[in-house]
Amino acid sequence: QARLVESGGGLVQPGGSLRLSCAASGFRFSAAAMSWYRQAPGKERVLVASISSNGGTTDYADSVKGRFTISRDNGKNTVWLQMNSLKPEDTAVYYCRANTFPVYWGQGTQVTVSS
Repeated sequence: QARLVESGGGLVQPGGSLRLSCAASGFRFSAAAMSWYRQAPGKERVLVASISSNGGTTDYADSVKGRFTISRDNGKNTVWLQMNSLKPEDTAVYYCRANTFPVYWGQGTQVTVSS
């Protein structure tokens, strides 16, 4: 059974950094493009970043370009989201998604950016 487990969220001050991790199991991770989404209170879930199955191609939402970096290690079945220069508007629950058929979602990890 496919499973995605996110970790690394927390409370951080504006300008700070966090690194989110998503550990995958139960499906062929190395063949799957992966994405990070986020959902702020009262808002829709939106795409933050994506990475191709071999890690050679990445894409970012305009709001996080230059601040966030998505990466993966297929040997460890893990994808990461490095978040730098965090802003209060980055506050949200962050979800990992496997872009497979069907898609798989993690349970989410809370990121709060506040002084």
